[in-house]
Amino acid sequence: MIKVALFTFNPVQENTYVLYNEKGNAFIIDPGCYFTAEEEKLKNFFIERNLKPTMLLNTHCHLDHVFGNNWVYKQYGLELHIHQNEEKMLALAPESGIQWGMPFTNYSAPLHFLKEGDSVFLDDDELKILLTPGHSPGSICFYNAQQNFIIGGDVLFYESIGRTDLPFGDYDTLIKSIKEKLFVLPDETKVYNGHGKSTTIGYEKRNNPFLNG
Repeated sequence: MIKVALFTFNPVQENTYVLYNEKGNAFIIDPGCYFTAEEEKLKNFFIERNLKPTMLLNTHCHLDHVFGNNWVYKQYGLELHIHQNEEKMLALAPESGIQWGMPFTNYSAPLHFLKEGDSVFLDDDELKILLTPGHSPGSICFYNAQQNFIIGGDVLFYESIGRTDLPFGDYDTLIKSIKEKLFVLPDETKVYNGHGKSTTIGYEKRNNPFLNG
């Protein structure tokens, strides 16, 4: 069974997720740790629970979601898994960091590409890859059907949706992604998103002003 731990990091208040199980293995998704104190908080979490990070994943590669990629790689030797369409976004991230006054050292080690329909496994637990572009060209969500949750990045928020005014964003594509990939999931599916509090698919179907028209 997967346990989900949430950390809110960096000046943009991004949600970093650690998924772990009873065997002590863990996935790191969207490490947004920017400050040394945030890196130490994540590191101590693993030490205190005797966890072994086994995979590094990004839902997408906007700067606030990738600040900690290089640190995770240096600390744990984990190479990055993303959708191929996010490679250009990863390359743009340092320039964005300078523009926003948050310079950082970008991840520059090997990349591993995930695509729609792939799955990643935390031992016996499956996370299915859903391609949900619009906020970013290669945004992906990680869906666990057994426990009814999704790690959704910046696609769908509590009563809101991801921005589409950033490079390569597209509003119509984002709405299509949500309606065709997320709203077909069971209503009780919990959405762990990239900023703010979690929600459910059913709640957003009923209450999201961008989607219930």
